[in-house]
Amino acid sequence: MSQKCLQKKITVDSRVSAVWEKWTTHEGLKTFLGLDNKVELKPGGAYEIYFLLDNPPGLRGGEGNQVLSFLPEEMLSFTWNAPPTIPEIRNHEHRTWVVVTFKEVSPEQTEVTLRHVGWLEGEKWNETYQYFESAWDYVMNALAETCKTPAE
Repeated sequence: MSQKCLQKKITVDSRVSAVWEKWTTHEGLKTFLGLDNKVELKPGGAYEIYFLLDNPPGLRGGEGNQVLSFLPEEMLSFTWNAPPTIPEIRNHEHRTWVVVTFKEVSPEQTEVTLRHVGWLEGEKWNETYQYFESAWDYVMNALAETCKTPAE
């Protein structure tokens, strides 16, 4: 297994508890990641995020992923698969995993760090890594947008 670690870090304008809910609840995830999802916050529970609702089952996005572990309002880890456009990795028996940590910067700001690890070696694995290099930027920016305080 490669020592590669995709890491993204961002500070958002929201309390830790609110950011935690965004990552760990059905309604929260829908605010910034995917069109629908299935989340069961327990080890081995589903952590599936659907991006392509018109596709047949199995090709809708982050299907078959599971919660690995969590510490409330501190850390969440889950398995992750490749997009349907890279079937060699999507259908591989090995899954990568994502670890998201939450740290209070101030009462109204939270630092969110996402680490995507568990990469194998090979051309298609490198292609998948490059895909997520930009995809996770999009996710983190979408999270920040949904945490902005509305103008009063």
